[in-house]
Amino acid sequence: MKAVILVGGEGTRLRPLTYKIPKQMIRIAGTTMIERVLRNLKNSGIYEAVLSLGYKPDAFLKAFPESRAQGVSLTYVVEDSPLDTAGAIRYAATNAGIKETFVVLNGDVLTDLNLSEVIKFHESSKARGTIALTPVEDPSRFGVVPTTEDGKVINFIEKPRAEDAPTNYINAGTYVFEPEVIGMIDDGRRVSIERETFPEMVKEGSLFAYKSDDYWLDTGTHESLLKASFDVLTVRKDRFVENATEASPTIFLGKGVSVSSSSVLLKEILVLANSEIEDNVKLDKAIVHENSIVGMDCVIRNSILYENVRVGKKSTVVNSIVADDVEIGDEAVLENTVIGRGERIEAGSRLSGARIPS
Repeated sequence: MKAVILVGGEGTRLRPLTYKIPKQMIRIAGTTMIERVLRNLKNSGIYEAVLSLGYKPDAFLKAFPESRAQGVSLTYVVEDSPLDTAGAIRYAATNAGIKETFVVLNGDVLTDLNLSEVIKFHESSKARGTIALTPVEDPSRFGVVPTTEDGKVINFIEKPRAEDAPTNYINAGTYVFEPEVIGMIDDGRRVSIERETFPEMVKEGSLFAYKSDDYWLDTGTHESLLKASFDVLTVRKDRFVENATEASPTIFLGKGVSVSSSSVLLKEILVLANSEIEDNVKLDKAIVHENSIVGMDCVIRNSILYENVRVGKKSTVVNSIVADDVEIGDEAVLENTVIGRGERIEAGSRLSGARIPS
């Protein structure tokens, strides 16, 4: 069985992190989002994937030049222009020659969904299409999917008001389709699977849904990216960074890391290879990627520093994300701030809620 993974979006909600790379190439606790998706595919016994590319496709080709990652072989299909969800599925499946039951995944969801169980349900229900569902507290941001007791979808309500939602089970962005679904999607135009294809399937009674309480998180915002990264250290520890040394249940130090004995490591800490934590640094829910240096007397709390970051002495970074190759001057303060790749933050800067570049 093959999988189509939708990775063509521009990731506008994650800017400025996505100005230079697609969102699926952003690392979550040391491993890119797309590799985490592929790892779950392999764990479910699926070893072939078609990447439906659009925005900055060369990033994927460069990262996986042998067309293979996490034990899954990759086929690349690049859209000439955006075709929306259903249009992208048709384009990718057609170009990859898919003619049998296949799986579709959104490439920006962190989940340990048991795909094998979803496929079994799909086969037993004899559905044309099956949607994986997950419960959320606030369904108003998602597609809500009420069903009958046997799992037949009776409606598909895209982003209802919370008070109007008939259920809190939402579309989890994972589907199993029979090949005839491809023919239901118009060729050569933008087609939304949520607003066009699914409602059509509901009318004909061919769409079913599988409810799952497995871990699930849409990583498409800065806040959810932070949550996903620290969930990996705790909730999803079994999918953690390979080749890291576990120093305690939630503190992980990669090879070659230098941490001063006067620094304070509290909880949910990841420091990757060849990074340096100088004297009297306080780390509390912090992820520091490779080749980064945190100067003396700094505080890093609930924040991610990506690769080759330099943080000057007596600086504070809280609830923030700092991309690769950023230099932060001495005595700077960053709160609820996101810094894009290669930026320079002047010494003594005070940033709150900033997006640089905007």
